[in-house]
Amino acid sequence: MSIPVGGDIGLEAHPETDQFLRLDAGRGRVQMGPAKDRLTFDQTVSNGWCVLVPAGTWHNITNIGPTPMQVHAIYAPAHHAPGKVQATAAAAAADRDDAPAAWSVQPKQVVDHHG
Repeated sequence: MSIPVGGDIGLEAHPETDQFLRLDAGRGRVQMGPAKDRLTFDQTVSNGWCVLVPAGTWHNITNIGPTPMQVHAIYAPAHHAPGKVQATAAAAAADRDDAPAAWSVQPKQVVDHHG
């Protein structure tokens, strides 16, 4: 995804899903913690960094640099259709044809928490 200058991915937690985030361009601020109001990890990151977000961890990445930030996200289990590329968070939110593949073993109930 591309995060515009001053933008962020939005504070969220995925209770049943681990997440791997890789920053390929730009400069960002990563915040994570056990609760929405308790972000105990705060780190500046730049091109080449990766962030591992354990299931259930609240997290956000904010673009604090002067150019758009490029972030790749991998979920386990998968949250998206194979080969799916969504350039922005808005494109991802608008995508109605993005179910994980049948071979991706999903938790019985997945509830995402946003904002």
